[in-house]
Amino acid sequence: MNKLLTVILTVMFAVAVQAEEVNRTVDAAADGLVEVSNIAGSVTISGWNRSVVEVTGTLGRNVEELIVERDGDKVRIKVKVPRNSGRSIDSDLHINVPKKSSIDVGTVSADIDVTDVAGTQSLHTVSGDITTEYVGGRMRAESVSGDVEVSGNNADGDVTATTVSGDVTLFRVSGEVNAEAVSGEVTIDEGSFDRAELETVNGEIQFLANLRNHGRLTIDTVNGDLEIEFAGDVSATFDVDTFNGSIRNCFGPKPTRTSKYTPGLELEFTEGRGSARVAISTLNGDINICKK
Repeated sequence: MNKLLTVILTVMFAVAVQAEEVNRTVDAAADGLVEVSNIAGSVTISGWNRSVVEVTGTLGRNVEELIVERDGDKVRIKVKVPRNSGRSIDSDLHINVPKKSSIDVGTVSADIDVTDVAGTQSLHTVSGDITTEYVGGRMRAESVSGDVEVSGNNADGDVTATTVSGDVTLFRVSGEVNAEAVSGEVTIDEGSFDRAELETVNGEIQFLANLRNHGRLTIDTVNGDLEIEFAGDVSATFDVDTFNGSIRNCFGPKPTRTSKYTPGLELEFTEGRGSARVAISTLNGDINICKK
């Protein structure tokens, strides 16, 4: 091998090795916006008490570059890949942001994990799981093929969590929530709500939480059992039906047949003063309504 070729290969190897590891920082607003784009791999975001955004991790071998730039109160982080990218583009990013930042994260085939971020969260992935902590405000977490898990501290806010193929789990989230899964389970565990809209096509739904006075709970599924267990006092009017399934009601009133010619059951009753409204429906599934 001639000396020129040896030098060229050595330089190429050195560049490739350097490109695998990243460690970048940029000054940031204490409550600004951080946008992240990473096609494949993973994105882990943590809040800290510094007005700096720090990006560490590894880049795939075929990644063109990592862009980290600030424009006013916005910081943009993007893993740039070739237009016809194929293999070896998986990049694992570990990002520290100011705690009060809002974040907007988009991936294609990558998991998203967020902790200690107090601002608005907008999290989107095509094929990957989303796991995040929630401390109030507005949040939108969407996956096409993956689970969505949100853990909160019972702070009020507005949360939308959806997936096509996967489960949605919300723990200690309060205020208003919209949770949907096409093929998967939806679970609301603890929390207190003014509005909760829960929907699946093929999957069970569990609501194990408090419905506030004048609140509204809407639960709808095509194929799946429904488990509703209220925490605290219940004051609501109920409208419940299943076409092919049973209804068990711990509050007393019994369901009736919707028609002598069909297998459907329905149940309407009022508990307490009836200040809240509960609408529960499934096409094929059992419904259990009770109180903790």
